[in-house]
Amino acid sequence: MDQYKVCLINDSFPPAIDGVANAVTNYAQIIAREYGEPTVVTPYYPEADDSVYPFPVVRYPSVDMTKFVGYRAGMPFSSEMMQKLEDAHFDIIHTHCPITSTMVARALRDRIDVPVVFTYHTKFDIDIANAVRSRLLQEGAAKLLVENIAACDEVWTVSNGAGDNLRKLGYRGEYRVMPNGVDFPQGRVEDGLIDEVTAGFDLPAELPVFLFVGRMMWYKGIRIILDALKLLADEGRDFRMVFVGGGNDKDEIVACSESLGLNGKVLFSEPIRDRERIRAWYCRADLFLFPSTFDTNGLVVREAAACGLGSVLVAGSCAAEDVTDGVSGLLIEENAASMAAMLRRVLSAPESMRRVGEGAQRDIYISWESAVKNAYVRYGDVIENYRMGRYPRHDGFTDDFFHGMAELMDVMNRRREVQQQILAAAQFHALADRRRELQKQLRESLQSNVSELRADLQAERQKVSSQLAEFYRHMDRFY
Repeated sequence: MDQYKVCLINDSFPPAIDGVANAVTNYAQIIAREYGEPTVVTPYYPEADDSVYPFPVVRYPSVDMTKFVGYRAGMPFSSEMMQKLEDAHFDIIHTHCPITSTMVARALRDRIDVPVVFTYHTKFDIDIANAVRSRLLQEGAAKLLVENIAACDEVWTVSNGAGDNLRKLGYRGEYRVMPNGVDFPQGRVEDGLIDEVTAGFDLPAELPVFLFVGRMMWYKGIRIILDALKLLADEGRDFRMVFVGGGNDKDEIVACSESLGLNGKVLFSEPIRDRERIRAWYCRADLFLFPSTFDTNGLVVREAAACGLGSVLVAGSCAAEDVTDGVSGLLIEENAASMAAMLRRVLSAPESMRRVGEGAQRDIYISWESAVKNAYVRYGDVIENYRMGRYPRHDGFTDDFFHGMAELMDVMNRRREVQQQILAAAQFHALADRRRELQKQLRESLQSNVSELRADLQAERQKVSSQLAEFYRHMDRFY
């Protein structure tokens, strides 16, 4: 298999943690280990330690927007960054976010003339609706986002549902479904690690444990979970529900749980970055609750499957793709009553949870090694198609903008080079002037020393001559 230099661009990357950051990390690690030479391009984070990765990480300037959107926002048009990326001589660019990251990708393509692949991971119509209240502004933002995506040479989606959502946004081009994988091996962790990770949580062995792992955002269907659990609790049923994660809505979610009287039954854990410790929670739980219609792939569902843990999912959601109801997952309608009814059934037949978990592990698990191998093979096809001119030209309004940005960066880089040359010349002239000054000081010092030496020698000659004359006078007395 040919080795490619791959530029992976995303708005989030550790220490920022989300599903897409996890995807990019796995792409880079597996490509570096087995196939080619990856470089990750992402916004600057002050606490980032990129020395831990076996591949380069190029960070560009950012501003702190974590209070508003949970991330640092990148400032993409950095001529210094672009020069560094141009010097890397990439074969292909793979962007994983349709906004800032794809802006960087398009500007870089104009400079190095290689193809851009875009992967659609997230339902951005929901993100736009959450960020912008005006309907008119939402439509404008969606139009610009779609133009950005359409400007890429090939578009991938992580599921069929993600492709449908892309169409809903207004995208009319072609796309290819390329599912993400899971970085967990199939199987359980050791019981000792489970005991260590869950220590401090009230989890009686005889009670069922339900689990949610991910960003604590209302649009993940968390209200459905809480309301369903409230119905069960009011019926006198006992259980434990553990939420693992953080997010902008977490404080509200905790407060809502308390207001529903679920204290003691619903427990919260801080975000866990260690993957083995997350596996331990999947292995401890009896059922994974994920009634999200937001997620385009639901990687957490496949992570749970790797550990033999079945999931409760909304029928027709992207997370439920490839899931067979009652075999590899449990499907419900998108409401609390439907979830409560499903949980009543499994609580009455606990062995059904184990059976569904085994089916999930068997039927829906996919490793990151397999996912990245499929993507890397496709990279070769994309590179060949681009070289043969099989992709449409990019001549739209936004393309003109990025052509202009690329030219502007060239000008800025040339300006920097000229400034560096001027600085080097000034430094050279300064050094030359200093050398001449030192040479002059040396000559003056030598001349001064020679004059003093001559005077000393003349004095010594006169002294010796006087001594010789005195000697001869004494000698005359004996002749």
